Amino acid sequence: MFLDTRTIRRSVVGLMAIVAVCASLASASATLLLEEPYGKMGFFTATGHAAVYLSDVCASSPAVLRPCAPGETGVVLSRYDGVDGYDWLAIPLIPYLYAVERPQDIPLFADAKMVAFLRDTYRRQHLRDVAPDSANGEMPGGNWYQLVGSSYDRTIYGFEIETTRAQDVALIAKLNSSSNESHFHLVSRNCADFAKDIINFYYPKTLHRSVIADAGITTPKQMAKMLTKFNARHPEVKFSRLVIAQVPGSMPRSSTAHGVVESFLKSKKYIVPSAVASPIFAGCVFAVYVGTGAGRFEPERDAMVFTPGGDPEPPLAHKDRKAYQRELKDLLAEAEAADSGENFAKAWAKKQSRSRTDFDENGAPVLQVQMGDSEVRLGVTAGNVLSSGAPRQLAREILAARLHSELNHSSPGALSQSAVLRDWKLLQQAMRTNDTSLTAHSIPGNEDGRGNGP
Repeated sequence: MFLDTRTIRRSVVGLMAIVAVCASLASASATLLLEEPYGKMGFFTATGHAAVYLSDVCASSPAVLRPCAPGETGVVLSRYDGVDGYDWLAIPLIPYLYAVERPQDIPLFADAKMVAFLRDTYRRQHLRDVAPDSANGEMPGGNWYQLVGSSYDRTIYGFEIETTRAQDVALIAKLNSSSNESHFHLVSRNCADFAKDIINFYYPKTLHRSVIADAGITTPKQMAKMLTKFNARHPEVKFSRLVIAQVPGSMPRSSTAHGVVESFLKSKKYIVPSAVASPIFAGCVFAVYVGTGAGRFEPERDAMVFTPGGDPEPPLAHKDRKAYQRELKDLLAEAEAADSGENFAKAWAKKQSRSRTDFDENGAPVLQVQMGDSEVRLGVTAGNVLSSGAPRQLAREILAARLHSELNHSSPGALSQSAVLRDWKLLQQAMRTNDTSLTAHSIPGNEDGRGNGP
């Protein structure tokens, strides 16, 4: 039986209508990002940073939004202080987190020198309009660096809530038609205020500041707490929690995000003199801290681990982390690599700091490492660390340094089984290509040594 042309045309039109309906119903989401603080500038900076990731909103430029095309992964919106006069800017997710455009280009072990190189490379390619070169043609100063590579500085917690395509379109129209001029104010118009306004656009009156716990200042932690409470009241709205690990390396590790009163209480250089000068005042601060439950909120609770380019995964169990730590320690001792994993990681960090960062023919980062009188080219991603032609000694060093950093310094619950297993297998491969044997060091929790993991 053959169908006539009109029948085929009606079938195609009907199929296209079904596809259009399904697309309109496709799930979208807004994720509040609670970013841990780094640095030691004072109790206000201990509150961290807030941003919002929109899965179905993309950008024609950092200041012009549009709906995402198929295959695009959305943008992170945030308010910044002193970035070319803009109030908010939009950056694609992977560059925002890692300052590279592809998940496979994320370095295994990051230091300040490499992070600056990756950030400036991305700026030169995509952000010159908002962060132009300095007068001498070099990388400019200022806060533009906060636009890309956030995961090198800190661990990030995400609180994801479902949205609709219609809401996304309305938000795009609102932000594109509104003035995007900076009026940043730490107390009344900060990054958490902007995140609050975005979430409240989707779910009105959901987030608000705390007059008591935060002295009326909007903080990232308060916004995360409120969104979690909204989920408890509205279980019918899809909600999930994520943790995005800080990239292993020699960059200082971030610290726990606090509210204003909590930050004041836990900062010895503020609370101790206050307690001496006025015990009553210090007692009131403590009472507010206890009464508001500021210390009981745990952003990592029930969180899945973000996997760049993949689906979120459960965190690595505590006992499995301990097993990997023991095996790595024994492996390094057997190979006589260093007195301890900590010393080994420091030795690699020192070697990396003396090297130059570049890109290979595929655009993935590499290091030009000085060995004797010559330089060798070492791949520094999971995809090119064993294929760059560098001596396997260097591959072993960077992989062991990464494993030590992620197993010993990553936040609890921020590691996935697959990430550690991948790194462990890479280290095994690097070790097997030389005289060092790993026959006594199979994958932790796997007695038959076949590599299936705990």
